[in-house]
Amino acid sequence: MLGGILSYPFFQYALLGSLFASIACAVVGSYVVVRRMVFISGGITHASFGGVGIGLYLGWHPLLTAIGFAVLSAFGVEWASRSQQVREDSAIAGVWSLGMAIGVLFIFLSPGYAPNLSAYLFGNILTVSRADVYGMALLACFLTAAFLLFRREILYLAFDPDFARTQGLPVRRIEYLMMLAIAVTVVLSIRLVGIMMLMSLLTLPQIISGLFTSDFRKMVCGSAAVSFLACLFGLFCSYFLDVPTGAFIVLLLVVLFLAAKGFQRLARSH
Repeated sequence: MLGGILSYPFFQYALLGSLFASIACAVVGSYVVVRRMVFISGGITHASFGGVGIGLYLGWHPLLTAIGFAVLSAFGVEWASRSQQVREDSAIAGVWSLGMAIGVLFIFLSPGYAPNLSAYLFGNILTVSRADVYGMALLACFLTAAFLLFRREILYLAFDPDFARTQGLPVRRIEYLMMLAIAVTVVLSIRLVGIMMLMSLLTLPQIISGLFTSDFRKMVCGSAAVSFLACLFGLFCSYFLDVPTGAFIVLLLVVLFLAAKGFQRLARSH
């Protein structure tokens, strides 16, 4: 029965999409967790819904407009918090609310019924297409290469931006590039768990991996493995049990976190 399932193209796309999304989320998610930017990633994730609504209204591919909207939102938060003396959490809340409001408005104005809208909100990994796989593969390769080439710069910025400035690094430019990477990763990963739960894929695997190592490179590798295993198990369970894939993946990650935390405490007690 297992071999029969793996022969389906949509299941193969789902597996490959999970792998590449896990790698991409591991790289940017580790930066997000170490830099304590979880709220920013959540704001960008929900703001991308505005791009989905605009895409449906204009008849364009929703993911393309969502990427544009997410990138503008990420840059807007960075610009407002750095240049306009606006508190970062206030800027994030504004972008978060604006994106959701624009998405709801344009979806309401779109003629006819919005097709497959739940896949963007709650995710449906079985709807991953070949184009989605190619996009995620390209992103994963790009982020991996960038991490390997500029690991020192990313580490300095993630752990101590002030020290990075003393080393003469272009901190502002790197911050904008990382915000761009976060925005693109968020949008291309929406198919897996959806807008409502995507933040968990950028944080929980990294937190689980961080319980056992303080090395950034090991955290990236460990979170990629945890994320892919959760996606893999969630994919098979959703297929056999006919339950939403994204919700099952998030629940599994929470269970893994609680188990890892319990194991860590048990090991320390001995």
